[in-house]
Amino acid sequence: METQNLSIGALAKQVHCTVPTIRYYEEIGLLPHATRATNGRRYYGDADHKRLLFIKRCRDFGFPIDQVRNLVSLFENGDRACSEVRDLAQEHLNTVRAKIAEFRQLEANLEIFVESCNAACCSGTASDCTIIESLSSIANPTSKGCGGGAAMAGAVDSPGFVNVKRG
Repeated sequence: METQNLSIGALAKQVHCTVPTIRYYEEIGLLPHATRATNGRRYYGDADHKRLLFIKRCRDFGFPIDQVRNLVSLFENGDRACSEVRDLAQEHLNTVRAKIAEFRQLEANLEIFVESCNAACCSGTASDCTIIESLSSIANPTSKGCGGGAAMAGAVDSPGFVNVKRG
């Protein structure tokens, strides 16, 4: 497909991303700054289209920006070892697996919340709710600030709860 001289809007539409995303990728150096016409409009060619698709796919797989930067370097320098790509993918896979383990622990803690409420108080008032009581208990001092998310569920010092370790 010929993509020479695409406007930023047309490129965004073809790649299924937003114009601000393209501008951001240019700003942080993931995507080279576009060629500009005399009227100041950005225009993108085939190489830009291919690189942006690659970046988008990396992001769709959840790779963080720093790893995407490394993958783009490997993508554009085909002489480097495939094992470098594999190592980045393995590192990301390890991170994903750790997050899945955190979510499983969070799920177990939430299940305990719900079961506790069902058994003890769900037909009563919120002031007597075991979930409210557990959430308002003194948290583990290692939890990270307000709105600790998964850390909050693990930080509750109640029977049956297991601490969720966050990285």
